[in-house]
Amino acid sequence: MSYPGFSPRHIPAIILATTSAFGGIWPMFNAEKAMLEFGFPRKVAQAPETRPVMVNGQARTTILGALAFIFYFQGKFVEVDTIMAVFGLYAGVVDSYLVWKGGGPQKAVFRLAASWFLGVCGVAGLTASTLP
Repeated sequence: MSYPGFSPRHIPAIILATTSAFGGIWPMFNAEKAMLEFGFPRKVAQAPETRPVMVNGQARTTILGALAFIFYFQGKFVEVDTIMAVFGLYAGVVDSYLVWKGGGPQKAVFRLAASWFLGVCGVAGLTASTLP
């Protein structure tokens, strides 16, 4: 299948692919700032032992973002929706829990809402939908 063209329905998938693919690279260049932006407490972000763990974990996030882009441009929208559903719903819970426990409740709520929005778009099949 080939890329059939852009639709506004694709915006959530493009957001997920972009933030995952490119956001996951950031820790390689500045793990501390990436952890702070993620919502981890300063004492965690400043601990040298946490940096390789963040880089390693976010490498996997970059892979998921890259796969979402690859599938998107191949026109495999059902696959993109599947990535969006699983990533959005599961990672949203885990990320939000960690940030909440680290003392960032506002950021945790935002992360959960944004992730679940993308997850629901995936469950609903928004990218693959043929609706106008």
